[in-house]
Amino acid sequence: MQSIATRKKPSRAHILTAVIIAAVYALVFAAEQLLPASSMLFIVLKKGATYALVAVSMNLLNGFTGIFSLGQAGFMLLGAYTFAIFTIPEESREIVYQYYNGGLIRFALPVIPALVLSGLVAALFAFLVGLPVLKLKSDYLAIATLGFAEIIRAIFQWDKLGAITNGSNMLHQFPSFSSFNIRNAQGEVVVYLSTLVPFVIAGVCIALIVLLINSTYGRALKAIRDDETAAEAMGVNLFHHKQLAFCISSFFAGIGGAMLAMYACTVQAKSFTSAMTYEILLIVVLGGVGSITGSCLSAFLFVACSEWWLRFLDNTYTIGSFQVPLLRNGFRLVVFSVIIMVVVLFFRKGIMGERELLDLLRGRKGKEAAK
Repeated sequence: MQSIATRKKPSRAHILTAVIIAAVYALVFAAEQLLPASSMLFIVLKKGATYALVAVSMNLLNGFTGIFSLGQAGFMLLGAYTFAIFTIPEESREIVYQYYNGGLIRFALPVIPALVLSGLVAALFAFLVGLPVLKLKSDYLAIATLGFAEIIRAIFQWDKLGAITNGSNMLHQFPSFSSFNIRNAQGEVVVYLSTLVPFVIAGVCIALIVLLINSTYGRALKAIRDDETAAEAMGVNLFHHKQLAFCISSFFAGIGGAMLAMYACTVQAKSFTSAMTYEILLIVVLGGVGSITGSCLSAFLFVACSEWWLRFLDNTYTIGSFQVPLLRNGFRLVVFSVIIMVVVLFFRKGIMGERELLDLLRGRKGKEAAK
């Protein structure tokens, strides 16, 4: 009994992991209070936290279950629209739904219930879509889920649904991350929380995914990924577990879509293109298929490079009468593509491979060392 109790005690690596995560949250909070609110750092952190959650949800399918799905943008769209539709204040609906007489919904939900509802709506659609789609294999499954995302995007722009979705017009006036800032009686912000909040939401959701992966269900999902025939022989219900993983992944993708709506302050179906899914897939591959830590790190690196660090490459520079060649609008994307190719060539399994932060702190190589 004593040995069992001893094994249950948190190890030094677990304690260090908790300290590092707490330090990150403390630094985010401190930076938000000290740096100007217009700093690009906060844009990167907000969008990075959102993309980290969606990337981890996609990794649950691609990395831990072996299901190649490309429908993430569709589930994000469902989550974003659900959140926006049910949180627009009643007094603002006449303005937002000006072409549809104020719309069909005439009430507003608090933010947290709306976030949960966003995930549930995405999970419901995932359940319905998964019934026929999850019987497909490999590329056929990817094409089917990609087609679902494109169909959903077209349906949400249909004028016949305008009383709910506002048609092809954008939704706005719903709560954003800035709504969480604490203000005084004069309306001045005294405590900034607009960057910490997405970190908290994403952190809670990712923690739940980690708990799932480390549970018996998670071990069954990994068994399906490694060998479906062997897993089925061991008594694992393949379709049930695939359906479960698909719905859970879509649930958190829906929450990620709601977070993206809060980040952008507007929602419009045409923004949720297949390119968004490819960006999330790229983040998963760069971080390491099968690594939660890798997905989180690569999400912030991806957003920082694409939105901040390489922006100067889009500007032309002149030294005297000499104009620096190549630097012009769009050159940033060329350099970014080269960087991605270099990472893929030298880190075949991604930045982290299948390792986690806990493995690094333990000094172990993990199951698959990143190369």
